[in-house]
Amino acid sequence: MKIASWNVNSLKVRLPQLLQWLVDARPDIVALQETKLEDAKFPAAELAAAGYHTVFSGQKTYNGVAILARAELGDFADVVTDIPGLDDPQRRILAASVGGLRIVDLYVVNGKAVGDEKYAYKLHWLERVRAFLEAEIARHPKLVVLGDFNIAPDDRDVHDPAAWGEDILCSPPERAALKAITDLGLHDSFRLFQSEGGHFSWWDYRQAAFRRNMGLRIDLILLGEALKSAASTAAIDREPRRWERPSDHTPVTLELDT
Repeated sequence: MKIASWNVNSLKVRLPQLLQWLVDARPDIVALQETKLEDAKFPAAELAAAGYHTVFSGQKTYNGVAILARAELGDFADVVTDIPGLDDPQRRILAASVGGLRIVDLYVVNGKAVGDEKYAYKLHWLERVRAFLEAEIARHPKLVVLGDFNIAPDDRDVHDPAAWGEDILCSPPERAALKAITDLGLHDSFRLFQSEGGHFSWWDYRQAAFRRNMGLRIDLILLGEALKSAASTAAIDREPRRWERPSDHTPVTLELDT
């Protein structure tokens, strides 16, 4: 089974690329972030024609998350779009069961800048998400938590750690909040196979950042302990970032022997 996560940065703009990538990469389950579409405008029919069931939680202009699964995996069950104890109208969280797995799709708050009120909210948001995931992993050992985390886990995941320093996406409190989540028993699937730095999933549109590989690895697929031994390969698919009018993120993938 092939699982993927992709921040598409507007599904309206990127739908042709997504449809092409589904043909090329043939994933079984895909989590999307920043769909930026109200639910009434989500392209469920186009994705169904491509062979995928969908579940989604969106809003106009900002945020928005969705999960796609091959039709043969069956219907989605136990769908969650809001978590207990978190009053957040922004559509950033989507959980569903499909294909024998529990999938939690996250579009983590960016935080704007260290010390900003949005930064404080990001840390609070992550605390509530951790509590939710603690309950989820107890109920669903075959848990996959994936998405745009807006946190580079460590300096290997930053093109220039000295330049970024302790700025947003790299600050110690953000990394500690992410570690508190992985300490629940979740594994960064990419790091099961690749220990070296220099592998990124996001590049700014400015300064020819992609061509110069000035990026961050902030798109993650985390696995529950029960799935760790089933992981066979994990990768970052850079090809869609080369396409015309690309998202600033590129898909990350994981294959499970199930």
